[in-house]
Amino acid sequence: MSRIYDLEERTFQFALAVRKFVINLPKSIPNYEDGKQVVRSSGSIGANYIEANEKVGDKDLKYRLRISRKEAKETIYWLRLILEGNKQIDKEENKKLMDEALELRKILSAILNKLK
Repeated sequence: MSRIYDLEERTFQFALAVRKFVINLPKSIPNYEDGKQVVRSSGSIGANYIEANEKVGDKDLKYRLRISRKEAKETIYWLRLILEGNKQIDKEENKKLMDEALELRKILSAILNKLK
């Protein structure tokens, strides 16, 4: 993934990349369930960030950013489960996605720290 500095666009592109990754997973019950979860959590990062930008107040802004950060952490969890549970997946793509989720989490943490 190339660096995108517009965080709304970056989170959108990340969620899109996760969806493309999940489509190519081997068909199995664990992959189906884990895939659903990672699709939800990855999309929720950006959705909550957008909500934060449309804040009703400082409390709402911080709340939405915390949810977005939590969803990034959850996305890493689901991607790790997919990685550990599959022998024949694109491990490099999985690692890129995990790295991006971690980067997003760090960015969101930095934003929250500046708001304190």
